[in-house]
Amino acid sequence: MERKNILLIGFMGTGKSTVSARLKKELDMKEVDTDMLIEKRQGMTISDIFAQKGEEAFRNMETELLKELKSERNLIISCGGGMALRDENAAVMKEAGTVVWLTAEPETILERVKHDDSRPLLRGNKNVEFIGNLLEQRYSKYKAAADVAVATDCRTVKDICGEIIRKVCEK
Repeated sequence: MERKNILLIGFMGTGKSTVSARLKKELDMKEVDTDMLIEKRQGMTISDIFAQKGEEAFRNMETELLKELKSERNLIISCGGGMALRDENAAVMKEAGTVVWLTAEPETILERVKHDDSRPLLRGNKNVEFIGNLLEQRYSKYKAAADVAVATDCRTVKDICGEIIRKVCEK
């Protein structure tokens, strides 16, 4: 059965990639990780894109990719953490499918990303206060872009996916 797309948004470390992989199996849908696809197409890491081309260029790549994906169906789209920050992207996401906002507390996020050095925004800022401030700055954008929100703190991937499936099927 062909389904509407499910787009996962949220801050880094909220579980988008992990949840996306599980939903792909449970719902028999295809999976697209926007950051990985951009890296593949550009032939460089997100960190290198930020360093060499700038954040604005990267955000433009995200917008173009979203526009490309919105006409497809049966996709789980794991969006980069900053993708929902542009109003234009939020509008395209809503056209593309159901937008699920994965949330987590700053302490949970820090625990999940503390050994990951591939995140340009956290370089030299791996602490609860910095993450909390960024979350606060982004809160209204994530909220505006989302159709549903699902907390990921202290929960299994199976439990999170079960809640997403229930909420998306209700839409």
